[in-house]
Amino acid sequence: MTVVPRPPSDIAARITAAARERFLRQGVDGASLRSIAEDAGTSIGMVYYYFKTKDDLFLAVFDDVYERLLADIVRALDPAHPPEQRILALYERVAAMDEREFAVVRLMLREGLISSDRLTRIAARFEQGHLPLVMRTLADGVAAGRFDPQTHPAALAVASISLALLPQILHRLLTNAALPVAAALPGRDEAAHALFRVLLFGIAGPLLRSERAAPDVER
Repeated sequence: MTVVPRPPSDIAARITAAARERFLRQGVDGASLRSIAEDAGTSIGMVYYYFKTKDDLFLAVFDDVYERLLADIVRALDPAHPPEQRILALYERVAAMDEREFAVVRLMLREGLISSDRLTRIAARFEQGHLPLVMRTLADGVAAGRFDPQTHPAALAVASISLALLPQILHRLLTNAALPVAAALPGRDEAAHALFRVLLFGIAGPLLRSERAAPDVER
């Protein structure tokens, strides 16, 4: 007798999708697993079968988006390209986030501020994901004389990642809310390029740059 294999189950994917919608509306702490199970068309027992805790489910929601982002970040930060081109490619990818990715990034930031346990788990995921790639890119830039060797590596990393992400989040919030200031903002891709230039060259004008280049004078 031929045994026909059972098709792979989509229950975990349905639970993750339902949890994402509940978490976005109600927060992780406010969403009930029973409601998530109902939304997914399954039982709460199946939720516990796939996800031992609500925080495990939160991380699955996050990973569902992060894994695709990470694959694109790996390509953007390919060591075959000069360090500054890698950083620009990273900024362009962040600017190109779709609405689902943006929503989960907002969820991640919100829940990371609320729960130290969730923040720790997100940080651990980043340490296995994009952070080593960013640090390698910055180290390559310093070694090649392209980035400032006098700036602490941690400061380089924070500046690079913050300028890539936080202004883009603010841009989306202002645009989605249709606030008057949004009309004066550049497009997301144009903003990415502007932020990239700020990262590389700072905001100093010619006068300040000339003062920095001048030899120190005794006061």
